[in-house]
Amino acid sequence: MAKYKRVLLKLSGESLMGEQQYGIDSQRLNDYAEQIKEITELGVQVGIVIGGGNIFRGLSGAAKGFDRVKGDQMGMMATVINSLALNSALDAIGCKSRVLTAIRMEPIGEFYSKQKAVDYLNDGYVTIFSAGTGNPYFTTDTGSSLRGIEIEADAMLKGTRVDGIYTADPEKDPSATKFENITFDEIYNRNLRIMDLTATTMCKENNLNIVVFDMDTKGNLKKVIEGENIGTVVHN
Repeated sequence: MAKYKRVLLKLSGESLMGEQQYGIDSQRLNDYAEQIKEITELGVQVGIVIGGGNIFRGLSGAAKGFDRVKGDQMGMMATVINSLALNSALDAIGCKSRVLTAIRMEPIGEFYSKQKAVDYLNDGYVTIFSAGTGNPYFTTDTGSSLRGIEIEADAMLKGTRVDGIYTADPEKDPSATKFENITFDEIYNRNLRIMDLTATTMCKENNLNIVVFDMDTKGNLKKVIEGENIGTVVHN
């Protein structure tokens, strides 16, 4: 039994690299596609936002001398590449999907509108939202919050390489302890950067809960959908 009817799944571009240093690892991509198909078979409507950090990050580009606006636009294009890759992987295993873009670029993807997105979700398509918000100075985390709120998702599922939110970075601090539940206010007070502040504020103000979990372990996405307590829930 699925706990959620409609979700916004946020995926990290960096995670698509797998064991590589750059680009897209086909095995990781296919693993993600299979996990996504698994939850659609439970009747869950799935919207997806995927980052572009495996190809280009606007902030990193700005630090190296790129104009910030152009750097962010390059980052948006990177998310479109990843979205098309996921779209292709889903189609290859018989899971129908569509790519919508925040910047008009037909025929690569259809220009985003809420109504179009909701229609596709109701028709059973995995709907991938690419190019962020279409604006510079906004991250794909903010794009995820925006799209999740717009499509009236039951929750945002943030797939990462760690199994939840900790008091400190568990990869650097072995004494870090994990939260099963945490409020948005606690995140602010503890200065825990699970997403940028714009994104978390939008979720807080619109009552969109976030579930942070390890997406790289196959089967975890289905466990989250079925309500198993394997990650951290952020709530008001």
